[in-house]
Amino acid sequence: MDKEGHVLNAILLGIGLGIIIEPSGTMDTLQAVVAVTIPVTLGALFPDVDTAFGKHRKTLHNLPVIVVFAAFPFVFENLQFVWVGILTHYVLDYLGSRRGIAVFYPLSSSEYGFPSGVTTSSKYANVVTIVVTIVELAIAAAIVHVLPQYVDLSQYAAMLPV
Repeated sequence: MDKEGHVLNAILLGIGLGIIIEPSGTMDTLQAVVAVTIPVTLGALFPDVDTAFGKHRKTLHNLPVIVVFAAFPFVFENLQFVWVGILTHYVLDYLGSRRGIAVFYPLSSSEYGFPSGVTTSSKYANVVTIVVTIVELAIAAAIVHVLPQYVDLSQYAAMLPV
């Protein structure tokens, strides 16, 4: 995926997650959408910083990076949604490109990708992005509303400026 695809995914995902977290349709929903969309978008753009240094799709496109950012909310009580943007960036680069990503870098430089991924210049790139976003939101909604015993939304709601 290119930058446009990652930003499109992050904005749609942020809006959807904000509504899932605070479905009231009031000003609280808008605040949740903004509070989620900004960090998700920053996280979605972060892995491509490795184009300025290191090896693109290796240095910042791997499991150790996502583990570090997933730990931030527990260690520093901030950046609670940045890891979502990073994770979705990986998903899009895995599914939405022919090259894939080096998930196990620096242990292995092998890149893994979905066999039928599309090139970033493909006219189908945005379609893949939207389909992936819909699937991600369906999974999030299922976890929150169908399997609520696995997620405590009160901790996330407390972090939002609502």
